[in-house]
Amino acid sequence: MPTHRLAVRNFLDGPVLTPADLTMVFLVREDGDQPDRPMPTIAVGDIPKSVHELAGLGIRSVKIFAGSRLRDARASQSVSPHGLMMRAIRQVKGTEPGIAVMTETCLCSHTDTRECFVTSGGAPDIEATAEALGEQAVAQADAGADIVGPAAMIPGTTAAVRTALDEAGHTDVAIMPHLIFDSALYAGYRATMGASPVSGQRAFQIAPGRADQAVSTGLGFVHEGADMLLLEPALFSVDTLLRLRKLCAAALVPFSVSGEYQRLTSDGDVRPLAEAFTMLKRAGGDRIITYGAVEIARTL
Repeated sequence: MPTHRLAVRNFLDGPVLTPADLTMVFLVREDGDQPDRPMPTIAVGDIPKSVHELAGLGIRSVKIFAGSRLRDARASQSVSPHGLMMRAIRQVKGTEPGIAVMTETCLCSHTDTRECFVTSGGAPDIEATAEALGEQAVAQADAGADIVGPAAMIPGTTAAVRTALDEAGHTDVAIMPHLIFDSALYAGYRATMGASPVSGQRAFQIAPGRADQAVSTGLGFVHEGADMLLLEPALFSVDTLLRLRKLCAAALVPFSVSGEYQRLTSDGDVRPLAEAFTMLKRAGGDRIITYGAVEIARTL
Protein backbone atom coordinates (compact mmCIF):
# COMPACT_ATOMS: atom_id res chain seq x y z
CA MET A 1 0.00 0.00 0.00
CA PRO A 2 1.50 3.36 -0.98
CA THR A 3 1.86 5.63 2.05
CA HIS A 4 4.06 8.41 0.68
CA ARG A 5 1.17 10.74 -0.23
CA LEU A 6 0.74 13.39 2.49
CA ALA A 7 -3.00 12.81 2.84
CA VAL A 8 -2.44 9.07 3.35
CA ARG A 9 0.42 9.67 5.80
CA ASN A 10 -1.79 11.98 7.84
CA PHE A 11 -4.67 9.51 7.71
CA LEU A 12 -2.46 6.72 9.10
CA ASP A 13 -0.46 8.91 11.46
CA GLY A 14 -1.75 7.34 14.67
CA PRO A 15 -1.57 8.84 18.18
CA VAL A 16 0.58 11.95 18.33
CA LEU A 17 2.41 13.68 21.17
CA THR A 18 0.33 16.35 22.90
CA PRO A 19 1.07 18.89 25.65
CA ALA A 20 -1.04 16.81 28.04
CA ASP A 21 1.49 13.97 27.64
CA LEU A 22 4.22 16.15 29.15
CA THR A 23 5.16 16.96 32.74
CA MET A 24 7.28 20.07 33.30
CA VAL A 25 10.29 19.86 35.61
CA PHE A 26 10.81 22.67 38.14
CA LEU A 27 14.27 22.88 39.72
CA VAL A 28 13.38 25.42 42.37
CA ARG A 29 15.74 27.99 43.86
CA GLU A 30 15.22 30.68 46.46
CA ASP A 31 14.33 34.16 45.25
CA GLY A 32 17.58 36.06 44.81
CA ASP A 33 19.77 32.97 44.43
CA GLN A 34 22.14 32.77 41.49
CA PRO A 35 20.29 31.41 38.42
CA ASP A 36 23.49 30.77 36.46
CA ARG A 37 23.61 26.98 36.75
CA PRO A 38 24.04 24.07 34.30
CA MET A 39 20.27 23.43 34.14
CA PRO A 40 17.39 25.92 34.02
CA THR A 41 15.98 26.77 37.45
CA ILE A 42 12.96 28.70 38.64
CA ALA A 43 12.75 31.09 41.59
CA VAL A 44 9.98 30.15 43.97
CA GLY A 45 8.35 33.58 43.50
CA ASP A 46 8.18 33.07 39.73
CA ILE A 47 6.22 29.82 39.94
CA PRO A 48 2.71 31.36 39.58
CA LYS A 49 3.58 33.01 36.26
CA SER A 50 5.09 29.80 34.90
CA VAL A 51 2.17 27.70 36.08
CA HIS A 52 -0.29 30.00 34.31
CA GLU A 53 1.72 29.47 31.11
CA LEU A 54 1.71 25.69 31.58
CA ALA A 55 -2.04 25.65 31.97
CA GLY A 56 -2.48 27.85 28.91
CA LEU A 57 -0.37 25.47 26.83
CA GLY A 58 -2.32 22.41 27.98
CA ILE A 59 0.38 20.97 30.27
CA ARG A 60 -1.36 19.41 33.27
CA SER A 61 1.42 18.38 35.64
CA VAL A 62 4.73 19.47 37.18
CA LYS A 63 7.57 17.56 38.83
CA ILE A 64 9.23 19.59 41.59
CA PHE A 65 12.79 19.24 42.84
CA ALA A 66 13.95 21.47 45.70
CA GLY A 67 16.72 21.29 48.28
CA SER A 68 17.72 22.87 51.57
CA ARG A 69 20.27 25.58 52.26
CA LEU A 70 20.90 24.11 55.71
CA ARG A 71 21.89 20.44 55.51
CA ASP A 72 22.67 17.87 58.16
CA ALA A 73 23.18 14.14 58.57
CA ARG A 74 19.46 13.39 58.93
CA ALA A 75 18.10 15.79 56.28
CA SER A 76 16.01 17.46 58.97
CA GLN A 77 15.12 20.48 56.84
CA SER A 78 13.43 18.25 54.25
CA VAL A 79 10.30 18.06 56.44
CA SER A 80 10.02 21.74 57.35
CA PRO A 81 6.64 23.25 56.39
CA HIS A 82 8.61 26.39 55.52
CA GLY A 83 11.11 24.54 53.32
CA LEU A 84 11.58 25.36 49.66
CA MET A 85 9.77 22.24 48.44
CA MET A 86 6.68 22.90 50.54
CA ARG A 87 6.52 26.55 49.49
CA ALA A 88 6.88 25.54 45.84
CA ILE A 89 4.05 23.02 46.13
CA ARG A 90 1.78 25.63 47.70
CA GLN A 91 2.64 28.11 44.95
CA VAL A 92 1.58 25.67 42.23
CA LYS A 93 -1.62 24.49 43.92
CA GLY A 94 -2.56 28.04 44.92
CA THR A 95 -2.24 29.16 41.30
CA GLU A 96 -3.75 26.22 39.39
CA PRO A 97 -5.33 23.64 41.75
CA GLY A 98 -6.05 21.33 38.83
CA ILE A 99 -2.39 20.87 37.92
CA ALA A 100 -0.99 17.63 39.31
CA VAL A 101 2.03 18.20 41.54
CA MET A 102 4.64 15.45 41.61
CA THR A 103 7.59 15.68 43.99
CA GLU A 104 10.99 14.16 44.44
CA THR A 105 10.99 12.49 47.84
CA CYS A 106 14.67 11.97 48.56
CA LEU A 107 17.43 13.08 50.91
CA CYS A 108 20.30 13.91 48.52
CA SER A 109 19.49 17.65 48.36
CA HIS A 110 19.08 17.83 52.15
CA THR A 111 21.92 15.76 53.67
CA ASP A 112 25.39 17.15 54.30
CA THR A 113 26.81 14.08 52.52
CA ARG A 114 24.49 14.58 49.53
CA GLU A 115 23.68 10.87 49.75
CA CYS A 116 20.16 9.56 49.21
CA PHE A 117 20.19 7.88 52.61
CA VAL A 118 20.95 8.47 56.27
CA THR A 119 24.26 6.98 57.33
CA SER A 120 25.32 5.27 60.54
CA GLY A 121 28.97 4.46 61.06
CA GLY A 122 29.59 5.34 57.43
CA ALA A 123 27.06 2.78 56.13
CA PRO A 124 23.47 3.30 54.94
CA ASP A 125 20.98 3.19 57.80
CA ILE A 126 18.01 1.67 56.01
CA GLU A 127 15.55 1.96 58.90
CA ALA A 128 16.38 5.62 59.55
CA THR A 129 16.22 6.38 55.82
CA ALA A 130 12.78 4.80 55.47
CA GLU A 131 11.53 6.80 58.44
CA ALA A 132 12.96 10.04 57.05
CA LEU A 133 11.41 9.45 53.62
CA GLY A 134 8.03 8.70 55.17
CA GLU A 135 8.15 11.95 57.14
CA GLN A 136 9.22 13.87 54.06
CA ALA A 137 6.38 12.39 51.99
CA VAL A 138 3.83 13.37 54.64
CA ALA A 139 5.19 16.94 54.74
CA GLN A 140 4.91 17.17 50.96
CA ALA A 141 1.37 15.79 51.04
CA ASP A 142 0.43 18.25 53.78
CA ALA A 143 1.58 21.04 51.45
CA GLY A 144 -0.65 19.74 48.64
CA ALA A 145 1.41 17.23 46.63
CA ASP A 146 -0.68 14.83 44.58
CA ILE A 147 2.07 12.29 43.78
CA VAL A 148 5.19 11.75 45.89
CA GLY A 149 8.31 10.22 44.40
CA PRO A 150 10.62 8.11 46.60
CA ALA A 151 13.97 8.22 44.79
CA ALA A 152 16.45 6.48 47.08
CA MET A 153 16.06 3.16 45.22
CA ILE A 154 16.15 1.29 48.55
CA PRO A 155 13.82 -1.73 48.90
CA GLY A 156 11.18 -1.16 51.56
CA THR A 157 11.08 2.63 51.29
CA THR A 158 8.02 2.67 49.03
CA ALA A 159 6.12 0.61 51.59
CA ALA A 160 7.34 2.92 54.37
CA VAL A 161 6.09 5.95 52.46
CA ARG A 162 2.70 4.31 51.84
CA THR A 163 2.33 3.48 55.53
CA ALA A 164 3.32 6.98 56.62
CA LEU A 165 0.90 8.63 54.17
CA ASP A 166 -1.99 6.38 55.19
CA GLU A 167 -1.38 6.93 58.90
CA ALA A 168 -1.36 10.69 58.31
CA GLY A 169 -4.70 10.55 56.50
CA HIS A 170 -3.26 10.94 52.98
CA THR A 171 -4.71 7.74 51.57
CA ASP A 172 -5.49 9.52 48.30
CA VAL A 173 -1.92 10.68 47.62
CA ALA A 174 -0.27 8.53 44.98
CA ILE A 175 3.28 7.15 45.03
CA MET A 176 5.60 7.09 42.02
CA PRO A 177 9.03 5.74 43.03
CA HIS A 178 12.01 6.39 40.76
CA LEU A 179 13.41 3.35 38.98
CA ILE A 180 16.92 4.56 38.21
CA PHE A 181 19.74 3.27 36.04
CA ASP A 182 23.14 4.64 37.03
CA SER A 183 24.19 7.15 34.38
CA ALA A 184 26.49 10.05 33.57
CA LEU A 185 23.42 11.87 32.28
CA TYR A 186 22.54 13.15 35.78
CA ALA A 187 25.61 15.39 36.04
CA GLY A 188 23.83 18.60 35.07
CA TYR A 189 21.08 18.04 37.61
CA ARG A 190 23.48 17.13 40.41
CA ALA A 191 25.63 20.21 39.81
CA THR A 192 22.57 22.45 39.68
CA MET A 193 21.02 21.09 42.87
CA GLY A 194 24.20 20.44 44.86
CA ALA A 195 23.39 16.73 44.92
CA SER A 196 26.67 15.07 43.96
CA PRO A 197 27.33 12.39 46.63
CA VAL A 198 30.57 12.63 48.56
CA SER A 199 31.08 8.90 47.98
CA GLY A 200 31.10 9.53 44.23
CA GLN A 201 28.41 6.95 43.55
CA ARG A 202 24.77 6.10 44.10
CA ALA A 203 25.08 2.67 45.63
CA PHE A 204 21.47 1.59 45.11
CA GLN A 205 21.04 2.65 41.49
CA ILE A 206 20.99 -0.12 38.90
CA ALA A 207 24.00 -0.85 36.69
CA PRO A 208 23.15 -0.10 33.03
CA GLY A 209 23.50 -3.74 31.95
CA ARG A 210 21.16 -5.17 34.60
CA ALA A 211 17.83 -5.13 32.78
CA ASP A 212 16.45 -8.08 34.75
CA GLN A 213 17.27 -6.35 38.02
CA ALA A 214 15.47 -3.20 36.83
CA VAL A 215 12.32 -5.13 35.98
CA SER A 216 12.43 -7.05 39.27
CA THR A 217 12.98 -3.86 41.25
CA GLY A 218 10.11 -2.11 39.49
CA LEU A 219 7.76 -4.98 40.20
CA GLY A 220 8.96 -4.94 43.80
CA PHE A 221 8.02 -1.28 44.11
CA VAL A 222 4.54 -2.05 42.76
CA HIS A 223 4.21 -4.88 45.28
CA GLU A 224 5.14 -2.41 48.04
CA GLY A 225 2.31 -0.08 47.00
CA ALA A 226 3.55 2.05 44.11
CA ASP A 227 0.77 3.43 41.94
CA MET A 228 3.13 4.47 39.14
CA LEU A 229 6.77 4.00 38.21
CA LEU A 230 9.16 6.70 37.01
CA LEU A 231 11.86 5.30 34.72
CA GLU A 232 15.14 7.15 34.19
CA PRO A 233 17.02 7.98 32.06
CA ALA A 234 14.06 7.82 29.70
CA LEU A 235 15.85 6.94 26.48
CA PHE A 236 18.05 4.32 28.15
CA SER A 237 15.08 2.59 29.81
CA VAL A 238 12.91 1.74 26.82
CA ASP A 239 13.52 -2.01 27.06
CA THR A 240 12.51 -1.90 30.73
CA LEU A 241 9.43 0.14 29.85
CA LEU A 242 8.35 -2.42 27.27
CA ARG A 243 8.85 -5.36 29.65
CA LEU A 244 7.09 -3.71 32.57
CA ARG A 245 4.17 -2.72 30.33
CA LYS A 246 3.48 -6.42 29.81
CA LEU A 247 3.92 -7.38 33.47
CA CYS A 248 2.09 -4.76 35.54
CA ALA A 249 -0.85 -2.38 35.39
CA ALA A 250 0.92 0.54 37.07
CA ALA A 251 1.29 3.73 35.08
CA LEU A 252 4.79 4.00 33.57
CA VAL A 253 6.32 7.45 33.29
CA PRO A 254 9.74 7.91 31.63
CA PHE A 255 11.80 10.84 32.95
CA SER A 256 14.00 12.52 30.34
CA VAL A 257 16.87 13.62 32.56
CA SER A 258 19.19 16.62 32.42
CA GLY A 259 21.77 15.07 30.09
CA GLU A 260 19.13 14.10 27.56
CA TYR A 261 17.74 17.63 27.56
CA GLN A 262 21.19 19.19 27.21
CA ARG A 263 22.24 16.97 24.32
CA LEU A 264 19.02 16.89 22.33
CA THR A 265 18.39 20.64 22.54
CA SER A 266 21.98 21.84 22.11
CA ASP A 267 21.11 24.00 19.10
CA GLY A 268 17.85 25.29 20.56
CA ASP A 269 15.73 22.96 18.43
CA VAL A 270 13.40 20.78 20.55
CA ARG A 271 12.11 18.72 17.63
CA PRO A 272 14.59 15.86 18.29
CA LEU A 273 13.32 15.73 21.86
CA ALA A 274 9.70 15.68 20.66
CA GLU A 275 10.54 12.84 18.26
CA ALA A 276 12.12 10.88 21.10
CA PHE A 277 9.05 11.40 23.25
CA THR A 278 6.75 10.27 20.46
CA MET A 279 8.75 7.03 20.51
CA LEU A 280 8.35 6.78 24.31
CA LYS A 281 4.60 7.24 23.96
CA ARG A 282 4.55 4.62 21.19
CA ALA A 283 6.47 2.24 23.49
CA GLY A 284 3.82 2.55 26.21
CA GLY A 285 4.80 5.55 28.31
CA ASP A 286 1.73 7.01 29.98
CA ARG A 287 3.34 10.44 30.41
CA ILE A 288 6.83 11.87 29.91
CA ILE A 289 8.59 14.10 32.44
CA THR A 290 10.90 16.61 30.79
CA TYR A 291 12.75 19.89 31.26
CA GLY A 292 11.58 20.78 27.74
CA ALA A 293 7.83 20.50 28.29
CA VAL A 294 7.12 24.21 27.72
CA GLU A 295 9.34 24.47 24.64
CA ILE A 296 7.85 21.32 23.11
CA ALA A 297 4.28 22.40 23.88
CA ARG A 298 4.90 25.72 22.13
CA THR A 299 6.22 23.86 19.10
CA LEU A 300 3.27 21.46 19.08
